[in-house]
Amino acid sequence: MTQASPAKAPRLRADASRNRERIITAALEIFVEQGADVPFDEIARRAGVGNATLYRNFADRAELAHHVTLAVMTRVADRADRAAAEEPDAFEALSRFVHNAADERIGALCPMISDHVDHSAPDIQAAKDRLDAAVTGLVDQAHRSGQLRADIGAGDIVVALAQLTRPLPGTACLDLDPYAHRFLQLLLDGLRAPTATTLPGRPTSLADLRRQL
Repeated sequence: MTQASPAKAPRLRADASRNRERIITAALEIFVEQGADVPFDEIARRAGVGNATLYRNFADRAELAHHVTLAVMTRVADRADRAAAEEPDAFEALSRFVHNAADERIGALCPMISDHVDHSAPDIQAAKDRLDAAVTGLVDQAHRSGQLRADIGAGDIVVALAQLTRPLPGTACLDLDPYAHRFLQLLLDGLRAPTATTLPGRPTSLADLRRQL
């Protein structure tokens, strides 16, 4: 008996880790569908865990929203890094990232991030910095290749993603994914150089967006 218990510990830790990931995934889905104020009971049901398991991992809504936000930013940065590493064409790398990032429904998460997440938290700030660097790198590379119009900044890309992945009011308009990708492709076609017109204003940087938070 005494020899069996150490062998069980890693399995319990793995189970706890899987439960935590299931909770984060379920919370993300429900936050996108219904907003961040959904009852914890519903999140637990979606995750397939008990309420006690949910509260053992996340003491309150702010902590859960924090980790959902962290998970999304990490995944989006991972997608940007993979696109940059795997696509030899700079504009194709940017296009791949835009479509992949849209699948994270970042526009739907904007209200939650604004209302429930402490932007000054060190891990959130570190995730932001990594994401900013990854997106800026894709945009800079597309500029250097001459394929991306010069009057576009990384912030313009993020604004477009946020707007085109934000659900329209009303429960009948939740599944916008096919339309989002359609209009994102139209946007990307309009971002290619050379251009027929000049955009008003100046390119939007990620620093410009951060000042709005």
